[in-house]
Amino acid sequence: MPVPKQMDAVLKNLPVRIGAYVPDDLLEDWFAPGTGMNPPSAPALAAAKAYGKRFECEFEYDPQRNEGVFWKWVPAL
Repeated sequence: MPVPKQMDAVLKNLPVRIGAYVPDDLLEDWFAPGTGMNPPSAPALAAAKAYGKRFECEFEYDPQRNEGVFWKWVPAL
């Protein structure tokens, strides 16, 4: 299952300091189907990180919460 087009719009319009959280089963489905999700595979996490960069977002996986988060870096004030 590819990343839904709505997610492109979410990340494109994501304000700074706000995160978009994605559960690990969707990370695997969207970014590296069939590679495993407990924890998500390295290819899935690398693809999610690359996807985030397309929208100037950072990406990090939190194994305690079993989800990844996309966010925009807060510029220095």
